[in-house]
Amino acid sequence: MAQIGYFSLLLAIAVSIYTIAAYIIAIKTDNCRLRASANGGVAAILLLTTIASVVLFYFLATSDFSIKYVYDYTSKNLPILYKLSAFWAGNAGSLLLWAWLLAIYTAVVTFLTRGQEENIPYVNTILVLNNLFFLILLVFIANPFTKIPGGMSPVEGKGLNPMLQNPGMIFHPVTLYLGYVGFAVPYAYAIAALITKKVGDTWIKVTRRWTVIAWLFLSLGNLYGAQWAYVELGWGGFWAWDPVENASFMPWLTGTAFLHSVMIQERKDMLKIWNMALIIITYILTLFGTFLVRSGVLQSVHSFNNSGLGTWFLLFMCLALAVSLYFLTSRINLLKQARQFESYISKESSFLINNLLLVGSAFAILWGTVFPLISEAIRGVRVTVSVPYFNKVNAPILLAMIFVMGVCPLIAWRRSSLKNLLNNFMWPLLLAVISGVALYFYLPGQKFYGALAYAINIFVLLTIFQEFYRGMRVRHRATGEAYPLALIRLMVRNRRRYGGYIIHLGIILIALAVVGTGAYKQEVTQQVSVGEKIVIDDYTLTFNGLRQRLEGENTVVYADISVDKGGTNIGALTPENVFYKTWDQPSSEVAIHGTLAEDLYVALASWKDKGRTATFKVHINPLMSWMWIGGYILVLGTIFALWPGRGSRLGPKYK
Repeated sequence: MAQIGYFSLLLAIAVSIYTIAAYIIAIKTDNCRLRASANGGVAAILLLTTIASVVLFYFLATSDFSIKYVYDYTSKNLPILYKLSAFWAGNAGSLLLWAWLLAIYTAVVTFLTRGQEENIPYVNTILVLNNLFFLILLVFIANPFTKIPGGMSPVEGKGLNPMLQNPGMIFHPVTLYLGYVGFAVPYAYAIAALITKKVGDTWIKVTRRWTVIAWLFLSLGNLYGAQWAYVELGWGGFWAWDPVENASFMPWLTGTAFLHSVMIQERKDMLKIWNMALIIITYILTLFGTFLVRSGVLQSVHSFNNSGLGTWFLLFMCLALAVSLYFLTSRINLLKQARQFESYISKESSFLINNLLLVGSAFAILWGTVFPLISEAIRGVRVTVSVPYFNKVNAPILLAMIFVMGVCPLIAWRRSSLKNLLNNFMWPLLLAVISGVALYFYLPGQKFYGALAYAINIFVLLTIFQEFYRGMRVRHRATGEAYPLALIRLMVRNRRRYGGYIIHLGIILIALAVVGTGAYKQEVTQQVSVGEKIVIDDYTLTFNGLRQRLEGENTVVYADISVDKGGTNIGALTPENVFYKTWDQPSSEVAIHGTLAEDLYVALASWKDKGRTATFKVHINPLMSWMWIGGYILVLGTIFALWPGRGSRLGPKYK
């Protein structure tokens, strides 16, 4: 069956070349039959990549260790879900996943998308060209169907890295890739609009759902990655500004800027150059992230081994950027806007400021990520850029962005009056300032930055609730409906607007968790013997000894810890180290006692004297649960905004 998978990919290359040629000729000759044939080629690429993917899933599920990829990333005792998730554990499988998802997206664009059908040949040519690159890599450089040399079939595989044996790693790569690949669609439409010189807002309207869906999956990918790091790596945090974490965060920032910026183009016919540049940058950053993972130029817990793929990704990324910039600059006169901003204090200006902050943060992260490479190339010394740089540079930028998030809904289009500002801002701002001052004195350490951050987030929360309340009150007065019914119908008839507010609410809850863990976390690392206690804040942890159990072929060493809070027993925690038969290093499994107020987080670091003495890392992470709650509120808000119907359309333009 390995030959079936390999020849499916090889045939997919041939079909891709034919499809590209057929589209180009159909464009030149306006040949409808050839265009239909090229559309069939898109379907064939999807079929062939699906066959290859199913074959690889079959090999993984049946533990066929004659296939090198299966041997490298699975073992017989591995649970079936982790066997299947090993599909994206290595270079070859993850590249096949990318090609498969891109083939699915291209087929949906071809057969299900309505609007701008005349541009489909251009769009598909760009998408199939992208997929051809991945297919070539799969066939000639990173073949997932390569067999063990000598026709051998080992009785056991090397096993999956224990850090990847976590539910988060089943979903994190898939959602991340759905986001990465999803941005290829609006990018392709943008380049097609430049090629055809039809640079109005039609391509934006057609791709709005694509953009939101890609952004949603990228958001989920980052969220699942943070959750995985929090529960699996054992260091007590969720984000370490790792190069590969940065690589997935940067396109999220620019993609968020693009989502907001296109609303200005839709309503006001402005920012055309900016929007084209944003979607180009976003897609190039998705390729850059893939380059970082596979190049080996930067060390990361998330990256694959250096396999020579980095050079090819760098060349492809540079080529895509050069072609994109050529079409952007050659059509620059068509993109210039006649309309100008009428006031610095307007909704349009707040959108632009928000965009500049998002892109500024992305650039700061990019600079910190690549600076070690630049330093090594120029001076021969690799300078380490670590967490303090990213926190100091990005924290004020992101706080300013959150503040603007609260300002934007409250000010008018075109120009805001002093009366408008006072009516909208007085109570949220006053209550936020009072809350910030109170929190400064109430919370430990009297940290000005933490209190300020909380005050800004509270301000935005109040503006969101104010918008819901005002809309509900107006509808209640106009229709006589009960307040709950008025709110529901208001939201349903304005899904895009109120879905956006729900998304903002989710982001604010995430931000509250970030502030809590960043400014007010407590931690201690302590060695204790059996019967001794660890005291942190009002928690008392009593070490009752180490225990051991078997889970299949794995050995689990866990600590028995009794936990009291304020003198009341709240249960037991059992942080673990899992020893795998097929892996040299054990995996740390942390124990968490979580509430809405805080997480008590305990990791077993080491032990000696046959388990009578052990070292633990203990953290108190305030508001951590709100990060995951906020993430799922963000998802619900996005789905609500995307749901088809009257309320999903943009409101009237403001001339």
